[in-house]
Amino acid sequence: MAHEMISQTVKYALRILGYLADHSGEWTQGSQIAKATGIPSNYLSKILNQLRKKGLVLSQKGWGGGFILADRAASAPISEVLDLFEGERHSGACVFEMRPCDAKNPCPLHVHWEKIQGQFIHMLDTTTIGDLRSIMRPRARRR
Repeated sequence: MAHEMISQTVKYALRILGYLADHSGEWTQGSQIAKATGIPSNYLSKILNQLRKKGLVLSQKGWGGGFILADRAASAPISEVLDLFEGERHSGACVFEMRPCDAKNPCPLHVHWEKIQGQFIHMLDTTTIGDLRSIMRPRARRR
């Protein structure tokens, strides 16, 4: 069922990118990213490899190496990350899976979902990876 808007892999990828955005300009070891984000190391390595292939992160082996956010990543929309791991989004699919529906053959909830989906897609296309900066920082406690 399509009850989740984004997959766990995408959530992890955004967490990784947010962490690297917070450490912009610093090479960071995968083990350090795993520890800070709580993402299992083997899963983290697979995600980082895909992000590297897409050109969102750079990697360097050896002493002083690790991973760093690519320059272009800061201005890239987070929709690129969803497209990378989930494929391009297509509109018109019924999130409630009641029956096949689209604008010409809507289910009873289609008009409502279409508005929400449009806002969601707009958010993905207008929020950049750079906007994820500080996502991993603990929030200040209120007194």
